[in-house]
This record gives sequence, C-alpha cells and structure tokens, in this order.
Amino acid sequence: MKERIYLSSPHMSDEGYEMQYIQEAFATNWIAPLGENVDAFERELAQKVGIKSAAALSSGTAAIHLALKAAGVGEEDIVFCPTLTFSATANPIIYQNATPVFIDSDYKTWNMCPEALEQAFHKYPHAKAVIVVHLYGLSADMDRIMEICRRYNATVIEDAAESLGTYYKGKHTGTIGDYGIFSFNGNKIITTSGGGMLVSNNEERIAKARFWATQSRDPARHYQHSELGFNYRMSNVVAGIGRGQLKVLDQRVAKKKYIFEFYKSQLQELEDISFMPSNDWDEPNYWLSSVILQGNVRPVDVMEILGRENIESRPVWKPMHLQPYFMKYDYIGENISTELFKNGLCLPSDTKMFDSDLERVAGIIQSIWRQ
Repeated sequence: MKERIYLSSPHMSDEGYEMQYIQEAFATNWIAPLGENVDAFERELAQKVGIKSAAALSSGTAAIHLALKAAGVGEEDIVFCPTLTFSATANPIIYQNATPVFIDSDYKTWNMCPEALEQAFHKYPHAKAVIVVHLYGLSADMDRIMEICRRYNATVIEDAAESLGTYYKGKHTGTIGDYGIFSFNGNKIITTSGGGMLVSNNEERIAKARFWATQSRDPARHYQHSELGFNYRMSNVVAGIGRGQLKVLDQRVAKKKYIFEFYKSQLQELEDISFMPSNDWDEPNYWLSSVILQGNVRPVDVMEILGRENIESRPVWKPMHLQPYFMKYDYIGENISTELFKNGLCLPSDTKMFDSDLERVAGIIQSIWRQ
C-alpha cells in the first residue's frame, strides 16, 4: 500500500512549540479546566487577528451557539445562513429554537450571494441575524453583505472556521462582523485537536459568553446559577497546543498557497477544469484547494481513482437545503450552490505534503484526462 496522502491533517510545529506549553501545564498541574494557556491563547489570537477580545471554547460550533445567544437570537427568530456550508454552521440556530433560512452562493466567491441575501430580507425584513461563512478560506463579499445587514439592523456573525489567516481588504476574516468564530478542529489550518474561539470588539458580550460557557456559575461561595449555562470552555492543555500552533500560522498559510499554486500550474490546462475563484480584495488562506469539473470526468470518478491510490479527496459541501434534516426550511436562491456541489472537488491540501506527493496527485489526475 502506497503511503497515505491526507486531505488536511494535523501538523505540529517542527520547533515543538506546542510541547513547551503542554509541559508547562503539566508542571504547574493546571491541566483543566482553565489556566494561563487559556488566558494567553485568547490574548494572543485576539492580537494576531486585530480584535479586542476572544473566548476560548470547546469547538467552533460552541462559538457559533454563544454568538447567536449573545446576539439575542431566540425562539421564532429568523437567522439567515449560507446553504453551502458544513452543518455545524446551521445546527446552533436550532439549538436556540430559531429558524434558519438558507441563502444561495454566487460564482464570484462561492460564498453567500448578496443578491440572494437582499431577496431574503425582502421576504423576512425582521431577520435577527446573518451567519456568513468564508468557505475553504475564500472571503465572502463582506462590504456588500455588511451594508445590507446594517440596513436591516441584523447582527452579523462570521463563521471563519475555515479562514483563519485569510484577509478581506487587509482585515482578518472573523473581525469584520459583530462576532467572529474560528475552529481548531483536527483538519483546520491550525489545530488544538478540537476547540474554537469566539471573538468580538464587544468586550462585554465576550465576557458574558465566557460566563455562559462556564456553566453560568454566579460569583458566589456556593454553586449558584441564575442563568442556563454550558460546558463550553477550552482546557488548559488544549489551549497550550493552540498557542504553539498560532506561532506557525503564517507558515501554514504560505504552504497552503504553495499547494494551490502547484495544482493550478499543473492542472489548469486540462479541459473543463477550473479553480476556486479569487478576487482583488481577497487574500485566502487556501485551506482546501478546490476545483470545478464540468466535462465528462466527474468528481466521483477522480475521488475513486485517487482513493485506490490511498489519496484522500472530498466533494464540496452538500448544501443544507438538500440535507434531509434541513429540507423543511426556506431557501432563497438560484441553485448555484447545488451546481458547485455537483461539480466541486476538494484536492488533498495537507501541509505536510512534499513536492513528490503533489506531483503524484497531479500526475494521477492528468492521467485520467489522457484516458
């Protein structure tokens, strides 16, 4: 069996930064629940992305949940959500007993279509919040989206789970809306094995989110709870991994870009293949190098052949409005997201890949076109 090539797997620093912080946690016996690593990780990430405050949490999903709660989203509220995303974006809307309305993509960004968003507000002018996803590290058209949302007084939550290190017009994604969330799941550009971060310039709301995330424990000698709480805080060990990973974020972004440009140089001349879009205002982190196939070769054909060679690849996300659980909710758009799903393919984008691995992947794909 040939050596496995992964789509995107954890990549610890060569310098061993993570172990330094983990060992410190063990040496001081601050394993959990909190500790210096958690506090420092919050400060360091906030400083890195240029925002006032951050709360380290157990997952990106937890961060979206608390962002919705901080925005006052509750029962019967409408929340607009991109349909082309992972279910973790949409699930917290249901946690809050609110109602998702799914918004189509556009070809320009692969993200939320501003025209479809405007149509959604015409239909639901009192929508409480909008979750914007920066898919595969590509930033959404934030100026247009923010202008629309401000006009309708809707809270903007940026799901930047896949886009840490991506810039929109010189600003980090996740820092443009009212709230931003990052994920440190094992497949993300940096990882803590699992975990997430909620960020905002509203320091009071972030402090409230930390309170909710720590079981809403009131400041009393005894255990007292005046509000519903959640067990959402990040552990001190996990945060130590995050601090080490944050030191190599720029390296990881550079390698992801190298991978994308390698594939593009090798594959762009193939008939009926195109790469994910780029815009003048977008500096992506290229989390996953993704392509669109519109000829006789279908994504499933490529995935099966790569799979036989022990190479991992994936389809583009299946839209939420096509998912069995979410089909009952409204959808606004023209099925661009459906076309992206049908024709999209995510190529292996693991930052531990060598040129020989990239040549192996590209060579197999080229051979498919020669057949």
